[in-house]
Amino acid sequence: MEQKKILVTGGLGFIGSHTVVCLHEAGYKPVIIDNLHNSRIEVLLALEKLIGYSPDFIQGDVNDKALMSEIFKVHQPNAVIHFAAHKAVGESVEQPLMYYHNNVVGLVSLLEVMQNAGCKKLVFSSSCTVYGEPEQVPVKESTPTRPAASPYGATKQMGEVILKDNSWFEVQCLRYFNPVGAHESSLIGELPLGVPNNLIPYLTQTVAGIRPQLTVHGGDYNTPDGTCIRDYIHVMDLAEAHVAAIGRLFADKIAHSVELGDPSCNNFEVFNIGTGDGYSVLEVIAAFESATGEKVPHIIGPRRNGDVVAVWAETTKVNDVLGWKASRNLETMMRDAWNWQRAVS
Repeated sequence: MEQKKILVTGGLGFIGSHTVVCLHEAGYKPVIIDNLHNSRIEVLLALEKLIGYSPDFIQGDVNDKALMSEIFKVHQPNAVIHFAAHKAVGESVEQPLMYYHNNVVGLVSLLEVMQNAGCKKLVFSSSCTVYGEPEQVPVKESTPTRPAASPYGATKQMGEVILKDNSWFEVQCLRYFNPVGAHESSLIGELPLGVPNNLIPYLTQTVAGIRPQLTVHGGDYNTPDGTCIRDYIHVMDLAEAHVAAIGRLFADKIAHSVELGDPSCNNFEVFNIGTGDGYSVLEVIAAFESATGEKVPHIIGPRRNGDVVAVWAETTKVNDVLGWKASRNLETMMRDAWNWQRAVS
């Protein structure tokens, strides 16, 4: 059987690079496009060490339709996993136009090229932010989406609407929660350019002495310890979920989504990708200290615009339909994140 090619947009980024490793391990041939906006070319060398060869890589932007058309002509991918989006809630509040252009216009450009090339299979990188501030937790895939708390969340909501409306495409939409950790080899991990916008890289950089202290954004929320609650998932679990979604696309099971209770859009299946457990910021700090033996210098600061108070996943659907379940616990996530930080410090 001919090896299937998967175009991975943003494939040198945090989640994309780990997914490239899992795609290779599952027998697929990854092809990467990345504009290096929030990633490093050195990741390509790390991937070569992990998978035994240098994957096909094109430096460029999904908004460049001429380049994308050439990629589809030359490489003829059988499916696409779309990671190429800006992803920081705080930054999206400060620069909403950048987020709408890259995350929404970039998706439309990609879909136009895919349609012209006759490639209809897509795994879409969505987010739990589409739920907004949920009335009840845990959230199910059927939980109504509410007004997004940030422009980032709004771009993911818009992306989902676009994909639902274009029924020519076969889409696995993965709403993931908070990816953390790193590959156990410590060859790849999360290394944002500049000051981190997410909790774990800021935490690990603080412990490594790169940042003076960690500011916990808000200690007066209506939660048991006053800090925000999130569902954290190991990036390798998340990468494996993408491979499971690709496998479902090639198994031609989407046409049967009516059997799964979603008769309105059988081209479009959505799954929550999380552990099903919610942890507060202070619980995450405690887990890090327990897993590593390191103390986390931190203070409680003011709330941050765009933050949801509490959200975690109901994962029954993804467990049953995709046959996927997160297997790595919070302390493993913290251990791997710290080992990665030490490797790059």
